[in-house]
Amino acid sequence: MRLQKWMADAGIASRRKCEELIERGLVSVNGHVAQIGCTVEDGDVVEYDGRRITPAAERIILAFNKPRGVLCTASDPQGRKTVLDYFADFPSRLYSIGRLDYDSEGLLLMTNDGDLAYRMTHPKYEIEKTYHVVLDAMLTNAQLETLRTGVTLADGVTAPARVENIRRTDNGHYALDLTIHEGKNREVRRMMEVMGRQTIRLQRTRFAAVRLGGLRAGTWRELTKVEVIELDALCK
Repeated sequence: MRLQKWMADAGIASRRKCEELIERGLVSVNGHVAQIGCTVEDGDVVEYDGRRITPAAERIILAFNKPRGVLCTASDPQGRKTVLDYFADFPSRLYSIGRLDYDSEGLLLMTNDGDLAYRMTHPKYEIEKTYHVVLDAMLTNAQLETLRTGVTLADGVTAPARVENIRRTDNGHYALDLTIHEGKNREVRRMMEVMGRQTIRLQRTRFAAVRLGGLRAGTWRELTKVEVIELDALCK
C-alpha cells in the first residue's frame, strides 16, 4: 500500500497532507527517511516525527451530537472542552470531518479515515449540510431570495442555498432550515449578519446522507452500513 494512504488510514491526516509530511522528511519506514512513492507492507515500522504510527485496525465513522460551547480542536490553551474530550477512552485516534464553531451545535462526523475526511470537505464534491437556524427577526422575501441566489461576503459570494420550513417559534423568534454545500468559516452566521439578523441558535441537522435524528447532545453512534455506502458514493 502507498505510504500516504497507509498514513491516512491510520488517522494521521488527509492523503494530501500526508504526502506533504513525507516530502518534508518527517516520515521514516524501517528507520529510513521515506520518499514519495514508498510502499508499506505488514510488519513495517512507520514513524512520523520520531513517533511510531499504529496501523489502522478498522475504519470508524461516527455521528456525534456536538453540544454548544465545545471546540472542534484537539486541545485548547484556555482549557475549554473539545470534542476529543468525549472520545478520551476511545481505542482509535479520531478527528472531525469539518468543523462547527464554538457556539454552534449538532451533527459532527468523527473518523479515523483521513482520506474520507479530505474528500467530504473538498469543495469539488459539494457535500450538502443542513442547519436549523433560529433568528431574532424574520427575513424579508428579498433577503430569502438573496440566500437562494448567493450572499456577498468579505471572501466572496456564497453558492445558492436551499431555504425550507420557514416559521415563527413559540417564543417569538423565527426559524428556518438552510442547506449549503460550502465550508466557509462561520458561513451561515456571516450570511445572517449581512442580512442584519442575529443568529440565536445554529444546529447542524444533516451532513450528506447522515441525519442527527434523536441523538442526544454529547453522545455518539456508529453509522449504519447504508450511511457509509452512501457517503462513499457521494465522494467518488
